[in-house]
Amino acid sequence: MAEEMDVKELPEFLQNVIKKYPEVWRSFEGLGAALGGIDGLDRKTQQIVKLGIAVGSGSEGAVHSNARRCKAAGFSDEEIYHAAMLAATTIGWPRAVAALSWINDVLREIKPEAGRARAARR
Repeated sequence: MAEEMDVKELPEFLQNVIKKYPEVWRSFEGLGAALGGIDGLDRKTQQIVKLGIAVGSGSEGAVHSNARRCKAAGFSDEEIYHAAMLAATTIGWPRAVAALSWINDVLREIKPEAGRARAARR
């Protein structure tokens, strides 16, 4: 069974929606558990696929959430960033870079100083 999300970790507005419509939220979580339980991809692989879907959909909140979940599933920062970089040839450079910035909101690995230092060494 898929792990349930701690509602306290969700954005405040979504927490309020869940309070107003708890049965819908339980159904949504149940659907996620059912989909995750289908034979095919292992749980870890499911997470990186879901990150790719979030990137492709252009949903900042979904990218944030799935980047956190990928990290918790054991993916390295480089693997997570790589998943977004792969999107460049499918959804375009600007959208892929936007997704990288959303992932960076979570991972905080891409820093302006690092890029400038590398450019200065060339």
